Amino acid sequence: MVGGLDKQIKEIKEVIELPVKHPELFESLGIAQPKGVLLYGPPGTGKTLLARAVAHHTDCKFIRVSGSELVQKYIGEGSRMVRELFVMAREHAPSIIFMDEIDSIGSSRGESGSGGGDSEVQRTMLELLNQLDGFESTKNIKVIMATNRIDILDSALLRPGRIDRKIEFPPPGPEARVAILRIHSRKMSLQRGINLRALAEKMGQCSGAEVRGICTEAGMYALRERRQHVTQEDFEFAVAKVLKKNQEGNTSVNKLFS
Repeated sequence: MVGGLDKQIKEIKEVIELPVKHPELFESLGIAQPKGVLLYGPPGTGKTLLARAVAHHTDCKFIRVSGSELVQKYIGEGSRMVRELFVMAREHAPSIIFMDEIDSIGSSRGESGSGGGDSEVQRTMLELLNQLDGFESTKNIKVIMATNRIDILDSALLRPGRIDRKIEFPPPGPEARVAILRIHSRKMSLQRGINLRALAEKMGQCSGAEVRGICTEAGMYALRERRQHVTQEDFEFAVAKVLKKNQEGNTSVNKLFS
């Protein structure tokens, strides 16, 4: 289950699931199927989770690659890997290619330096553009890309016909955090009267991954004391611990750039 992402689920179903399951709807209207979608937002907001979920729901082969894996030091190696990726997708269709950290190879030319490594990144990027242009959307291959930095992506990558939809994954709000808490605490042995809404309101800008971590941490507090149930206090301690980590991380970054 994916909590707190109702809008994003609806959008990705339109772009990925609907064309795979009901291609006849597009044929009857005479419109082209979407080829790909970009998921963007801070780390831990559910981009990878939702990509996996839609692949499972459509019975598609899920092929995952990180953009950083495509950054190779040998000339032509990254381009070759991109070509092989799309060959694999064709052989295992229906398939979904999930490219995480796409900014590793898809940043705008102005963001790159002028070294030889950067020219190899550009070659890899150009091969990716060629592959996106070269396959038909009706061939049951869909591309999902994810990034934390949409602001640095090359506009050529985001052109309609390559990436047809951009879906934002912001940090979850209070209601979304409650939904995520319910999902990850539903199998936990909880003391009666746990106020998940009050906990969600104390979480600030916690990501979905951090909310899940809070549930695990709360369970660990009960486990250490050999208790049968997880209490409200356990959750409050867990929230405080995660928020403290976030604050310490921000302080370290501020010191680094001050």
